[in-house]
Amino acid sequence: MSNEVNNKKVYVVGHKNPDTDSICSAIAYANLKSKITGEDYSPRRAGQLNEETQYILERFQVQAPKLISDLRVQVKDVELRNIEGIKGNVSIKTAWNQMKELKIKTLPVTRDGKLEGLITIGDIATSYMDVYDSAILSRARTQYRNIASTIDGKVITGNPHSYVLKGKVGIAASSREKMSEVIAKDDLVILGDRPGAQQNAIDLNVGCMVICNGIEAEEEIIKQAEEKEILIISSPHDIFTVARLINQSIPVKQFMTREGIISFRMNDYVDDVKDVMARKRFRDFPILDEEGHFLGFISRRRLLNSRKKQVILVDHNEKSQAVDGIEEAEVLEIIDHHRLRSIETMGPVFFRNQPVGCTATIVYQMYQEEGVEVEPVIASLLCSAIISDTLMFRSPTCTPLDEASAKRLAKIAGIDIEELALAMFNAGSNLKGKTAEEICFLDFKQFAVNDITFGVGQVSSMNAEELQDIKETVQSYLEQARKTQGLNMIFFMLTNILSESSELLCVGAGASEKIISAFDLPDHADPIELKGVVSRKKQLVPTLVAALQQ
Repeated sequence: MSNEVNNKKVYVVGHKNPDTDSICSAIAYANLKSKITGEDYSPRRAGQLNEETQYILERFQVQAPKLISDLRVQVKDVELRNIEGIKGNVSIKTAWNQMKELKIKTLPVTRDGKLEGLITIGDIATSYMDVYDSAILSRARTQYRNIASTIDGKVITGNPHSYVLKGKVGIAASSREKMSEVIAKDDLVILGDRPGAQQNAIDLNVGCMVICNGIEAEEEIIKQAEEKEILIISSPHDIFTVARLINQSIPVKQFMTREGIISFRMNDYVDDVKDVMARKRFRDFPILDEEGHFLGFISRRRLLNSRKKQVILVDHNEKSQAVDGIEEAEVLEIIDHHRLRSIETMGPVFFRNQPVGCTATIVYQMYQEEGVEVEPVIASLLCSAIISDTLMFRSPTCTPLDEASAKRLAKIAGIDIEELALAMFNAGSNLKGKTAEEICFLDFKQFAVNDITFGVGQVSSMNAEELQDIKETVQSYLEQARKTQGLNMIFFMLTNILSESSELLCVGAGASEKIISAFDLPDHADPIELKGVVSRKKQLVPTLVAALQQ
């Protein structure tokens, strides 16, 4: 009936503004980890996919990883107490017995899995302590089988599934004349062993007779009751006990809380939940899905035991590029090929960083080291990532290992590298219909040097005219982007893959001067052409960082 609910998984995620390497490496590494451990490793993306990556996933029929935008602890990271809901027509006594058995103080009242209300020990205490008139059973539409169960009785005749709809509760403890003054048609009457009382009740056309002390109804009485559709219940208890217990048969819906229920969703953040809990005095809070189905209870104590999200970072190790809330997550591994930066962890982690042109190259190595066969689809993704990150082996970041890995993966996948590269780069540079903002942040990373923060965006193409169109679209927006992102400078690379060069757009105080000085260009160079510079990671950023540090 009650159990702990918590589906724990490890997320494998790349950097914000993900590129093809970030996405494909996350998918491939999650697949590898799942195979060698048998546990749940799930790829995620930290931003919107660019056109190139979308093309690759569609071409090889791979589902895009789900978006994860914040790694703070959520309700789904907390062990819920899952309790099966009770129906609104269940008796107060049944609810009380269930609470005692489960050692809980709140029960969910549900219909078809959806939360209708909550019944608490306090609500049940109120039902016992408050004084109700004798018509409460009919007002609450109490089911006869609830009454029989509550007084440990059995239905002798009549439909136990029917309801008390009219009348009141009375006790036949007087003469026939007095009884007719207090008992009326459709009433529920509690009877002892007084001679003639059963017949008197029949003659008064009561709705139900409760016969106490285990006394058997005479056959003639049962026959008359059946003819008049009068229900008879036999209880082993005396009149006092039956009268005391009978209100416990009232359905919980009569006393449950319906309005003002504070509930949460699985995706709610624990920090926000704690703030709400601090202002409320409830013990347990229901967790619902988007359709209102009850999933379990959360309490303050359980929040204290919430576990951090577990993540593996691929293709980055810098906090500014990581998913928001990374400082609250438990980082298990980092697989990367960039310079070492600012990710801090609470404990030791598995950190693999190699000076290669692509994270996918490292992931492929790990498949080989673990002796896990690379499936054609995974090989296609890893090969695509290497082609993308190395600009089909033209980038100075490309190593012999990258090229050799890509060729072996292409053979496994049965793909032609040059054909795939052309299709990928064409898809990536086809930005028709996109706004300047969308183009600017398709492949954008932020960096910090001392007290200076800057961003670098990049678009690569084999078509010079296309790059010129992109320049005209994005150039006037960059200053606005700089202010919006709170950066000192922005640099935007328009990289021509065929000529292996980049035109650089610069905004921010001293941005152009820093680039001109760093690359020893002519004063007031316009446009800023960087011959042989195609890599943000290995060529532009290190040179710029060195200039800013001087």
